[in-house]
Amino acid sequence: MRHVVILTVSLCIFISCDPKRIFEEYRPVERKGWHKDSVMIFAIDLQDTYGLYNMYLNVRNRGTYPNRNIWLSISTHFPDGRLRTDTVEILLADPSGRWKGSGIGDLFDSQILYRKEMKFPVRGEYQFIIRHAMRPVRLEGIQDVGMRLEKN
Repeated sequence: MRHVVILTVSLCIFISCDPKRIFEEYRPVERKGWHKDSVMIFAIDLQDTYGLYNMYLNVRNRGTYPNRNIWLSISTHFPDGRLRTDTVEILLADPSGRWKGSGIGDLFDSQILYRKEMKFPVRGEYQFIIRHAMRPVRLEGIQDVGMRLEKN
């Protein structure tokens, strides 16, 4: 029995290790829906100005989400005060309506590569502010929004 416990704990530690990951967080969306004025803020302190990174956007949606895509507006605030804003489309379902992300029950997790081999030119705290850019004021069916940064 002792060997089984040690093996289980070792396996959990091994699986949870992710040497590429620098940052990964999710922000929950209000139960009644993601309001157009509600933003998700992710702050990352970066000191490496030479390394290359891949940045991903993560979206968890319920099967009740009425669209096959979601448009997000991402504003990047640099430590030196500069600001860059992008608009990104994430396809959550294929044309037939089948959800693309991995799922358990009625919850689906999608991850898209937002920026590949990016550099952070200035040391300090970067803030990434994400809001939805869809037509409805309140977007129903989105559970969580997240961001992942990993070393390339």
